[in-house]
Amino acid sequence: MIDKIFLNMTRTSALLILFIVAWIFVVLFDHSIEAMQTFGLDFITKDEWAPNLEKFGAYAAIFGSVASTFLAMLLAIPVAIGVAIFLSEIAHDKIKGFFGVSVELLAAIPSVIYGMWGLFFFVPILRDLFGGMGIGLLAAGIVLAIMILPFMAAVTRDAMNTTPDILKESAYALGGTQWDVIKDIIIPYAKAGIIGSLILALGRAIGETMAVTFVMGNVHHTPSSIMDPTTSIPVTLANEFTEADSSLYFSSLFGLALTLLIMSFVVIAVAKFYFLRKVRKGQ
Repeated sequence: MIDKIFLNMTRTSALLILFIVAWIFVVLFDHSIEAMQTFGLDFITKDEWAPNLEKFGAYAAIFGSVASTFLAMLLAIPVAIGVAIFLSEIAHDKIKGFFGVSVELLAAIPSVIYGMWGLFFFVPILRDLFGGMGIGLLAAGIVLAIMILPFMAAVTRDAMNTTPDILKESAYALGGTQWDVIKDIIIPYAKAGIIGSLILALGRAIGETMAVTFVMGNVHHTPSSIMDPTTSIPVTLANEFTEADSSLYFSSLFGLALTLLIMSFVVIAVAKFYFLRKVRKGQ
């Protein structure tokens, strides 16, 4: 009897999650119909965003979301894996706990704090190094990288810690160096967990709002370099949702939200069902 109740509870929970996701999609789709009917495919292929003229093109925001996420992942992945290797295999037991807790505390810092820190610390440095305002795509990528790094490092470290000691000891007994053990034993064994951490960080980065709002510039223009100010879908929604003074403007913002949901779903689904499946098959 208890097993049957438990089965029904878990099944209901799983179905509830699917229902919530579908409900969100339906609500966003319903509110964005006007924009889709008005602009069609031009909504995602043009970057002209002029609320006063009721012209709305989401390309610049889409490009900013993808580019800032790509920069963040490019900067954060090697550092996060390096931190994880240090904490799991190299650091002395006396300092593992301190550094491990420090990494986990970084993940608990509110995103608005990262944004303010980036605005007053990184933006002046970038302005002095490269000129211009300092606010732009590169600043957003750096702040996002610092935000997602602790997530990747913590999950990757935990995955590496699951490697059986007997595998590592056998490799050392056969004459392997510490680098050989890390490269040929630990990383292949923990590959699924490492990719899972990257997927988790990717989902966090592509939808981040407040931290990026401070340092990206909120300019509806496709940047010609990583130093140019631009915008992203979350930044546009955060800055302009309360300013929507027409039904088309309102619908266009919901169209942006729907686009972000589809982008997140597609990217994470491809990463999860393609890369993780290949890892589990040993490819």
